[in-house]
Amino acid sequence: MKKPFLEVALERTLFASRWLMAPFYVGLIGAVIALMVVFFQDLWHEFPLLWSMDHGMDGDSAIMLALTLIDLSLAANLVVIVMFSGYENFVSKIDTGSHEDRPEWMGTVDFSGLKLKLIASIVAISGIALLKSFLEISDGATFGDEEQKRLMWQVIVHIVFVVSGVLLALMDWLTGHQKSH
Repeated sequence: MKKPFLEVALERTLFASRWLMAPFYVGLIGAVIALMVVFFQDLWHEFPLLWSMDHGMDGDSAIMLALTLIDLSLAANLVVIVMFSGYENFVSKIDTGSHEDRPEWMGTVDFSGLKLKLIASIVAISGIALLKSFLEISDGATFGDEEQKRLMWQVIVHIVFVVSGVLLALMDWLTGHQKSH
């Protein structure tokens, strides 16, 4: 049985509309560039302090710099994962041929996997921010009411991210183990 012309036209239009998502993924390249610029700005600003005679970088400062750089690289990794897997899941497959540098996960991360990678990255980024806050406290900085509230909210938000991640993983596990109807 042949479908009516209007139905065929609507379905083709809906299918072609997936390309409206492509500019979003191209725009994410800008986000990676912005993260890279900030990464190198932090390095450029902090690295000379290693050899400064009057206020050289101490161990805690080096750890804070490392955590900041790790935080930025995790965020950039997250953007790349969203960019590649989102494009492949919702727009079109990326044809890299048999390029040796093609990441193994590319083309295999479905929407469910993307959600879990996203929340895992957010938990890691939140954990690093929390660790940086705790290190600032251990530096002996004055710790007033505002700082206590900020730290309390960071802990609460981190716990919410962790619980959300566990619940998302549980939901995926449950739906993966459902019996077919």
